[in-house]
Amino acid sequence: MKFYITTPIYYLNDAPHIGHSYTTTAADIMARWKRLKGYDVAFVTGTDEHGAKIVAAAKEKGKSPQEFVDEMSEKFKDAWKLLNISNTGFIRTTDASHIKNSQDIIQILFDKGLIYKKKYTALYCVGCEKFILERDLDENGCCHDHKTKPQLQSEENYFFKLSQFQEILLERILDEKHKEHIEIQPMERRNEIIGKLKLGLDDISVSRATLDWGIPVPFDKNHTIYVWVDALISYITAIGYPAKNNPLSDFWPADIHLMAKDILWFHCVIWPAILIGAGLAAPKKVYSHGFFTIDGDKMSKTIGNVISPQALVDKFGVDAARYLTVSLIPFGPDGDISWSGLNLKYNTDLANNLGNLTSRLNKMFQKYFEGNIPSVKHNGVLFEKAEQVLNEDFAKEMDAFQIHKASDALQKALTLINQQIENDAPWTLAKTDMEKLKECLFSYIQSFDLILLYLFPYMPVISQKIWDINGAQGNLEEIAKDYFANPKKYKDGFSKAGAKLQAAEVLFPRIQ
Repeated sequence: MKFYITTPIYYLNDAPHIGHSYTTTAADIMARWKRLKGYDVAFVTGTDEHGAKIVAAAKEKGKSPQEFVDEMSEKFKDAWKLLNISNTGFIRTTDASHIKNSQDIIQILFDKGLIYKKKYTALYCVGCEKFILERDLDENGCCHDHKTKPQLQSEENYFFKLSQFQEILLERILDEKHKEHIEIQPMERRNEIIGKLKLGLDDISVSRATLDWGIPVPFDKNHTIYVWVDALISYITAIGYPAKNNPLSDFWPADIHLMAKDILWFHCVIWPAILIGAGLAAPKKVYSHGFFTIDGDKMSKTIGNVISPQALVDKFGVDAARYLTVSLIPFGPDGDISWSGLNLKYNTDLANNLGNLTSRLNKMFQKYFEGNIPSVKHNGVLFEKAEQVLNEDFAKEMDAFQIHKASDALQKALTLINQQIENDAPWTLAKTDMEKLKECLFSYIQSFDLILLYLFPYMPVISQKIWDINGAQGNLEEIAKDYFANPKKYKDGFSKAGAKLQAAEVLFPRIQ
């Protein structure tokens, strides 16, 4: 089974921030989950490095465009290393292979009569780097995203016959049984795309004659490929198109393109049309999350409220930063992130629940059994309850890409153990019934180990650390893969009788 997931190809006019972290960490969690479930995963992220804004940003820094993008692309690579992102590929739109393969696709479209040249006068938004129709402006005649009025520009460009693909796209999006169905999530975004599609499609410009910093159009070197088209094509060039002998090519079409809602139209309409026109398969699913504000304000360098990946890691540590970034707000609609909200979530989910349970169990084993796991028949009642929550709630939400709800299922499973400890009162059993105490503690530790298998995609390092503290043997990721392939093999748990627990450090110091 193969699974291919992508983040957006991030535009390099700014350094990585929490918005980029949010999308990339979510994609990473899904990629890690699919690997645990037995999938062969390709996970690609990358950087979009052409266009007028890159030229302007480079000039402002006193650098050439290539020097600027080389420096900025490294910042993204460094950010994903910092956050322990497990991407299998990183595509840059200045890569030689991408340039050649982008030209190949544009040539195919031209040879099929789907690209033609014409003079065009229209409104152009510099911020979006795209032409905008008047019907897409706000009531003040401004771009919705940049709040500036587009300027009237006249150019002779090459155009793609997007208008020919209206019915094809509508059929594939509307018919869920279509063998090449394009799924759009969440539903409200799907409805928006369908509504706009029904209004009709205009042909779109796919070249610029006034910008040198881009990929030359193969049949007219006086033009460069429009930056948005160039970026979209990177999703397929990243996995080896068109090389037949490249094993990564087998991953196409993409299972999920993940992004924020502002670029949904490009990915649901323009990109599938280009692919279909070139005789290639369209992506299976496009999933958009909402925008978010920081303490109620739009993220802005001017305001000074931009949160970088490094700032998150400095405050919470790598694994906690990963968990908090994706669990604080719903995945799909708009939301608000604040330092106070992050602190509260950290204390509630990690310090009070996950960290406290680790410490609590460890202390009981040290106190009552000198840190050793006793030999006792496994009472699987609690284990089965936790397994049911994880198999039903967690797995369902992950498959629906509701990553914040899946994290809630993890907390629900942890709470089951804490509640069972309160019900059993092991501190009383230690005085009255040592055999029952052994049975209870054995049940707690096995159920906790089980939760760690599901926690792993969110917090891979911390999960392994707690696994080791609990006296469980081996590499957690490999055990998890084996468990998901054959769960009955582990009905008696993971931490073996006679194993010794490690001393537990404070994993999540409470934030005051």
